[in-house]
Amino acid sequence: MAKYSKIEVIAAMKETGMVPVFYSGDVEIAKQVLKACYDGGVRAFEFTNRGDFAHEVFGELVKYANKELPGMMVGVGSVVDPATAALYLQLGANFVVGPMFNPEIAPICNRRLVPYCPGCGTVSEIGKAQELGCDLCKVFPGDVLGAAFVKGLRAPMPWSQIMVTGGVKPTKENLEAWFKAGVTCVGMGSNLFPKDVIAAGEWSKITELCKAALAIIKEVR
Repeated sequence: MAKYSKIEVIAAMKETGMVPVFYSGDVEIAKQVLKACYDGGVRAFEFTNRGDFAHEVFGELVKYANKELPGMMVGVGSVVDPATAALYLQLGANFVVGPMFNPEIAPICNRRLVPYCPGCGTVSEIGKAQELGCDLCKVFPGDVLGAAFVKGLRAPMPWSQIMVTGGVKPTKENLEAWFKAGVTCVGMGSNLFPKDVIAAGEWSKITELCKAALAIIKEVR
């Protein structure tokens, strides 16, 4: 079961402002990346359900984080059905993220008081997700919808807490646009994890990329 409460998870996402999004089928690589992000100041990390036996890697990551990385909250991404959500909850997922909104996932997560952050592309989807207890909704794909969508949404629905993923870059111009529009946090993937850096095992570079991105977020808020 989840080690951290729903309130603690959302607070960590809000405080740091960034959730790295990563997948590897190699347990040791995943652990090194998780540790590098932790050293860079990250406290909420999304491991995506994108490959065969991804749940086995995830289970080992959660055990590693709980033992070695105090305060690191590991969640799962790319979840599209309730059965998969239930599987990862059994493995200790502290939050569940999806690329789309499946209303059948919400009660599975609510029963365990675990945040479900569904991917939404319309105001109506976000409204319905909020009705079902989704405190933090994911706007996806961010590069298609744009910061203006978030700003427009929050005008009539200022209580909305938004995480945006897709097209988020670790630059002042990009991050400032999202946070000025009103996002709670951003999800960032490939820009934090260059393929050549992963291949070379240069974990300290990932730490520095995380530090730099978090510093920009702190500046532009």
